[in-house]
Amino acid sequence: MQAMKLAASAAMLVLGFGMQAGAWAQAQTSQPMTKSDYKAAEHRIKAEYKADKKNCGSLAGNAKDICKAEAKGKERVARAELEASEKPGAEANHKVAVAKAEAAYAVAEERCDDKGGNEKDVCKKEAKAAETKAKADAKAATKSAAAAAAAVSHDKSMDAQAKANEKINDANQDAAKDKASADYAVAKEKCDALAGDAKTACLSNAKARYGK
Repeated sequence: MQAMKLAASAAMLVLGFGMQAGAWAQAQTSQPMTKSDYKAAEHRIKAEYKADKKNCGSLAGNAKDICKAEAKGKERVARAELEASEKPGAEANHKVAVAKAEAAYAVAEERCDDKGGNEKDVCKKEAKAAETKAKADAKAATKSAAAAAAAVSHDKSMDAQAKANEKINDANQDAAKDKASADYAVAKEKCDALAGDAKTACLSNAKARYGK
């Protein structure tokens, strides 16, 4: 249940970063970005980050750390989206996805500091797992897009499509492995809250479930 809550929270963080940082970019999609557009957007990002950081000044303790992480994450995503608007493509989209994943992780990790003991350790592992999964999906999407594009650009034969499908399948399998490893790390950390036979059984079940 806790893992599901954190996953949902991480997903909302990624969505939130995308909506906040990408708001200005929507206006740029209808026409090519000029140098002045780029400079104006860059200036806006800097100004918003400065204002967001200043707002954190009224807070204290971990709430302040979380606020700063949110401000920095928003800036990183906005910069990645700005670059993607200027030079669109699969690689740019990948960088945006990675920026969102890292931003969400930074905030989630800071929030874990409100907890203690094994609960805190599990929280951090879950935060890392969410980031790993997001990055794995982004990597698979980039590889899949490249494979599909290569198949279309070279020829439209069944052989070319078959090779593309093979690469896409490999990319998805690699992503699945990374995600399983991330989930295993979380499960293993949860076992540390136990002792004796219960812990041994917990670790054994985790290994069996994730093929370790």
